Amino acid sequence: MQRNRILLYGANGYTGELIARYAGQYGLTPILAGRKKTAIEALAKELNLDFRIIELDDSTGLKAALEDIALVIQAAGPYHITAQPMIDACIATNTHYIDLNGDLDVFELLHKYDQQAKAKDIMILPGAGFDVVPTDCLALYLKQQLPDADHLTIAFAVIGSALSRGTSISTLHKLGTPGATRKNGQIAYEPMGKRGMSVKFPGHQQPVFVMSIPWGDISTAYFSTGIPNITTYTAINKAAWYFLKAQSLFNWLLKTSFLRGILMGIFKMQSAGPNQAVRDKAVSHIWGKVTNAKGASIEATMETPEAYSLTAYAILVIAKKIINGDYKPGYQTPASAYGPDLVMEIPEVKRALIQK
Repeated sequence: MQRNRILLYGANGYTGELIARYAGQYGLTPILAGRKKTAIEALAKELNLDFRIIELDDSTGLKAALEDIALVIQAAGPYHITAQPMIDACIATNTHYIDLNGDLDVFELLHKYDQQAKAKDIMILPGAGFDVVPTDCLALYLKQQLPDADHLTIAFAVIGSALSRGTSISTLHKLGTPGATRKNGQIAYEPMGKRGMSVKFPGHQQPVFVMSIPWGDISTAYFSTGIPNITTYTAINKAAWYFLKAQSLFNWLLKTSFLRGILMGIFKMQSAGPNQAVRDKAVSHIWGKVTNAKGASIEATMETPEAYSLTAYAILVIAKKIINGDYKPGYQTPASAYGPDLVMEIPEVKRALIQK
């Protein structure tokens, strides 16, 4: 029997629910899954979709739930906790795996499953949302313009939106951890926000201040492009940057269960995520630059829909390709699997090469 069913795990989360609601636009009918029966069942009933209640720590039950599944969309984080049990079950059951991860260390972890996935003729593609579809595609696009590039810089700014509750909680788990860059092909850890600069994004009259962060492209863009030196940045208020530069002085406090408990309580009280009106108005801007050893450089920019909306669109575009048999076995990134124009399949994405 040919398997062609999709299981959406974490369907009751903010982004998972967006994916479930948009799936019909792509002709997809995922099975909704998660731990919370009441929430999963209610959403499945509303959308007229099947559902399954699964615990990630029940490896036997998880494998049984995937026996008739072709593809898992893992929408439940934080991924340093949730990725490994699901990927182990996918390898055991010959099931494709995609997720919304943006955690650098999780990309590196999943890359280690490359040979196992190839042996099972399945694809592992983490980072199938805003983290890291647009930036990964822009990185490969720039690499194609300057094939001998040896330095890549990526910066992004999300305008007019806010973090979901789930993203805030995932971020909490990373408090007190260092930043990172890619240097001579190796990941080099450094203080969070060590570097700061200003970037001229399209649509902005003034340059926007950005600081260095360990964005997933430190891992994925290296895989996609082979460029050995990569730094990634995000927009931030300059006063906040100065505060974060002193993070090393109070990392010990950020890691205490007392402070994390207080912050967790605050995050759990925030709204699930930006509403439809906010998502419709918000945009994201991305800027990238590659440079070669001779000093030649090329820049490009990209404008995308609001980050959570783009995430839902991107993962469904990729899911449909996989279900239709369009995939590359083994570990892949969005751009390594589908090329730099993958992101252009998403409505309202604009890309421009900067001529200098």
